[in-house]
Amino acid sequence: MVLVSKNLFAGADNLLYTLMQTMLDTLIQSKTRLKLLLRFFLNPESSAYLRGLAQEFDESTNAVRVELNRFEEAGLIRSHKDGNKKMYQVNTNFPMFNELQKIAFKHFGIDQIIEQVIEKLGDVEAVYLTGDLARGLDSKVVDVTLIGRDIDNSYIARLVEKAEVLIGRKIRTLTYESDVNVELGFPRLLIYGEIGE
Repeated sequence: MVLVSKNLFAGADNLLYTLMQTMLDTLIQSKTRLKLLLRFFLNPESSAYLRGLAQEFDESTNAVRVELNRFEEAGLIRSHKDGNKKMYQVNTNFPMFNELQKIAFKHFGIDQIIEQVIEKLGDVEAVYLTGDLARGLDSKVVDVTLIGRDIDNSYIARLVEKAEVLIGRKIRTLTYESDVNVELGFPRLLIYGEIGE
């Protein structure tokens, strides 16, 4: 019988996460394209316009326009007019929407947070991503709000510490009891569970 160390599996998780990030950077060589994909697929409810995206990414409007046109032609995003601005939003009916969103989650390690922190807590009803990542912006801080019953905050703290090492980002958590009327601000992205609005 062969015994395998837990550290071996932890090392494999770290290697897999690093490999995923490297593969995404290699597969999508245009940094502007990668930023746009992550921006739109992390928060599908958000919309943005050309100049705003160019400023947000510190890129030329032409570089952003080229990628937006490619995405729109492929059906990844759709556009509409809002006054004199052409607004862009992810097409949630795109056949590979769910898969691309999972890739965006993996890129930022959100899937690791869910696996390492959320599902081991017990009676969690909903988990929201808030803050910059919910806006679709890159951030070194992951803001997570949990709603449930009898959530053990000391247990969360221990799990968050492990997840931070795994994903290389700081995680801030807020917890609410499900019987409390919680009004979360925007932006927010439901990443686990279901809860009535």
